[in-house]
Amino acid sequence: MRDNWIRITLFLTLVSSPGVLFSQGYSPQEAEQRMTTADGLKVELVASEPFVRQPVAIEFDDRGRLWVIQYLQYPNPEGLKRVKVDRYSRTKYDRVPKPPPFGPKGADRITILEDSDGDGRMDGGRDFVNGLNLATGLAFGHGGVFVLNVPYLLFYPDRDRDDVPDGDPEVLLTGFGMEDAHSVANSLTWGPDGWLYGCQGSTVTAHIRGIEFQQGVWRYHPTSHKFELFCEGGGNSWGLDFDRTGELFYSTNYGGYVLLHGVQGGYFVKSFGKHGQLHNPFAYGYFDHASHENFQGGHVTVGGIVYQANTLPTKFRNTYIAGDLLGHNIGWHRIQRTDSTVRTEHGGELLTSHDNWFAPTDVTTGPDGAIYITDWADQRTAHPDPDADWDRSNGRIYRIAPRKMPEEKAFDLAKLDTAELLQLHSHSNQWYVRRARQELVRREDRSLIPEFRKKAMQGLQEIPALEALWSLHALGGFDDALAQQLLNSPHAAVRKWTIRLLGDGEQVSTETAYQLDELAQVETDVTVRNQLACTAARLPADQAMPIINANIITDIDADDPRIPLLWWWAVEQHSVSGRDEVLQRFTRPSLWNSKLGRETLLPRLIRRYTAEATSSGWDAVVQLLNSAPDQSARLSLWKPIWQGWQEQAGEEAEQFRRDIAPAHPLAQLVRSAWTSAPADSTLTRLAIALGYDEPVEAVRLEAFNSQTDDARRVTLLGVLAQTNDPALIKPALELLDSPTPEAIQRAALELLARFEDPDLTDRLLDLHQSTTSATLQSKIRDVLFGRVSSATRFLDAVVRGDVAPSQVPLEQVRRLVLLNDEKIDSRVTQHWGQLSSGSRGEVLAEIRRLNNDLRASAGSAKDGRLVFNKHCAACHQLFGAGKKLGPDLTTANRQDRDFLLASLVDPSNVIRKEFVSVIVQTTDGRVMTGLPISRDANQVMLVDPQNKSVSISTSEIEELQESPVSLMPDNLYRQLSAQELRDLFAYLQSNGEQ
Repeated sequence: MRDNWIRITLFLTLVSSPGVLFSQGYSPQEAEQRMTTADGLKVELVASEPFVRQPVAIEFDDRGRLWVIQYLQYPNPEGLKRVKVDRYSRTKYDRVPKPPPFGPKGADRITILEDSDGDGRMDGGRDFVNGLNLATGLAFGHGGVFVLNVPYLLFYPDRDRDDVPDGDPEVLLTGFGMEDAHSVANSLTWGPDGWLYGCQGSTVTAHIRGIEFQQGVWRYHPTSHKFELFCEGGGNSWGLDFDRTGELFYSTNYGGYVLLHGVQGGYFVKSFGKHGQLHNPFAYGYFDHASHENFQGGHVTVGGIVYQANTLPTKFRNTYIAGDLLGHNIGWHRIQRTDSTVRTEHGGELLTSHDNWFAPTDVTTGPDGAIYITDWADQRTAHPDPDADWDRSNGRIYRIAPRKMPEEKAFDLAKLDTAELLQLHSHSNQWYVRRARQELVRREDRSLIPEFRKKAMQGLQEIPALEALWSLHALGGFDDALAQQLLNSPHAAVRKWTIRLLGDGEQVSTETAYQLDELAQVETDVTVRNQLACTAARLPADQAMPIINANIITDIDADDPRIPLLWWWAVEQHSVSGRDEVLQRFTRPSLWNSKLGRETLLPRLIRRYTAEATSSGWDAVVQLLNSAPDQSARLSLWKPIWQGWQEQAGEEAEQFRRDIAPAHPLAQLVRSAWTSAPADSTLTRLAIALGYDEPVEAVRLEAFNSQTDDARRVTLLGVLAQTNDPALIKPALELLDSPTPEAIQRAALELLARFEDPDLTDRLLDLHQSTTSATLQSKIRDVLFGRVSSATRFLDAVVRGDVAPSQVPLEQVRRLVLLNDEKIDSRVTQHWGQLSSGSRGEVLAEIRRLNNDLRASAGSAKDGRLVFNKHCAACHQLFGAGKKLGPDLTTANRQDRDFLLASLVDPSNVIRKEFVSVIVQTTDGRVMTGLPISRDANQVMLVDPQNKSVSISTSEIEELQESPVSLMPDNLYRQLSAQELRDLFAYLQSNGEQ
């Protein structure tokens, strides 16, 4: 071992010597000198290459030593064969590797660093384990080290604390996704509840114990071995932490935001276009990011922590500190409570690197209260090609601390006695509090349970009482009797966490259930009511529904940004398994006096029961309809019934709709209601769907009557479209031949798009050539390009010379390629040229050519703004101007010219995940494409390159898949002169001040 320390010291000597060459960028010392910090702080180099490379995660152990994961295997796992790679570098491999040490031996390693002389710089180290294969997270506890090495969560025991694993790791979990090494499971963090939490990013899919998910926060309990998806959604998150009251925050890669406020059982925004709807089709809503003010920097935050120490100035305490990957800085953000959630505000830069190769990957607080950050140290910030020649020679760790930093004394928490560990629970640095709790758990030391009980029940201050509760629970001292006392605590956070811990047991005693019901009726704190909703989703229906009902009656959170949905998710959890309990509360007249009940919960419950497509579900809908106080109230419920009807899917649902639904009492109610209110379009749709003839004829007469209001005609034409009746073709075509408003013509064309008929195609082709309206021509092409047969007839007209290729914009021609027909592809190439950007070599050659143009002379940012407004603003926003059909360029990596050029030349290869368009094939044979701006169990809303939106019912979708083609044409830049390109880039890379 002594030789190992000597080698590491020699490396440090070489790193600090002048004249040493580094593979790229500034030397560690030069990079450090260029950095600036917030007032009163300094930045110091802690460790660097060659013995720290590609650091992705760091943690301090109970002796104050710094451990680092060197992610050297990134981006491809060792020993696996690539079967398929898509354009986002999601890779399918030939097999699942065996866990270490039996699987392929990778290059990743977990290294222990040490500062033996206390000067703040690491001067020694050794590997705890190496040969790992995509390792991204570590956590200490329970006599060993927990390690994320996808697809596994591993535990390496080291009970003798000699820094050598006692044996092969125990496999705790298997099934984490590994398709994309920059999105895999990461950020192992102990929760105050004793569970081990982690994130998973956006381009991998986990399959763990029957739970499938992409983005989200998950957790694992080390003694019960339970696994849960804590909340779903959130983007490509890398970093999570808990604040002083145990609220969970996790990072994001969505522009304009810095974090998500995680909540137990919550559903959050995700890349719906890429992964589809939430895994619960009846969620009927989701939470967005925490709203953020004064956004600065790039759109990727990583390694975020809530700073909970007093070493840095007071203004930083309880703020969110995270790496700004694309801004190449470390930012800090204020967290402010707003109702049941939080909002954030950019406070400033904690560290400004002045170095485009500074790429922070993790942030943590040290035992000294300073901030430690890892630096990937590379010019590349965009997600790489998996075959790129990756430079793995770099890596740094820095410390941000006050200019006068007291020397940290050596310590070993394992050598402290119980009284000393208790004293650490009041330490001003949260790091000591958490580690002291873990040390007590490691020892299984229950001697402090009486003391913790006393502090939890009688503590005069909220945070000490809460810390005592967490430690009490961790040591097994939390029980039902204690919980009943703590529910009366004067501290809201203690009440909240008592409810949370009770819910984790998934059942409570009868006495506690009554107390929770009583608390729900009188609780004054919104965060406690928030947790009541989360816990109600976990308890049995007979215990949960009284709690839910109490909040319906009190009705004080109907306008809260989150709580109404949380109560719905609790109701939905019990809607089928506890149907009788649910209906007992929702058929009471008092429900209609509650805004929460009548506007949020009841409509969703009716929609969910309708979508169930069973007699039991529809019987429940009839009960709920009959409980409405009057006809006006009942009329408001037909819309969720129609939504639920559209969500019915599968063979059993189809059989129900065909054989049972028409004769069900609900169908009779629909017919009766329509007779009383024939002008209601929702009732009309339902009546037609159930097979009644009278509504069809009534709608037909009104829709084609020129005296009918225009907006009403548009609605009715949409109603008729669902009938697929060929008799509608003739009157719809007559609408196109007449001087009819554009909105009606569009509705008529959408109706006609449902029919595959040669005569109809000929009529539309004739109209395409005879009309002088460019808008109508474009809409006709949309219809014709939706099927192979009609698209082929259109191309026949191009071949004959009846239609000039110049009449068709390139972005519309691209739709033809999506039909996946060789004959069509050949004709497209013949008349419009090669639409794709070409081979990789051709793309690189074009980028080099454009780079030469950009270097030839300077561009004008002022003139570039005009170029942007003309060619880019229809889809992109920059400095607040433009539309957001594509990514907001304000937060993009605009200083990387090669990245911008690649985005122009080969846009389909660099599509951000949230801007992936989709191809929809409908049940009647149409092909449609666009960006999915919203998607739920009821419908998909697409926006096309002309910013036109179209809604497609899920019941009409035969197949939905990602489009391999960007909505942005490859050849758009060819419309620009060399000077216009220079001007555009000058504006893109400016600060927006002209």
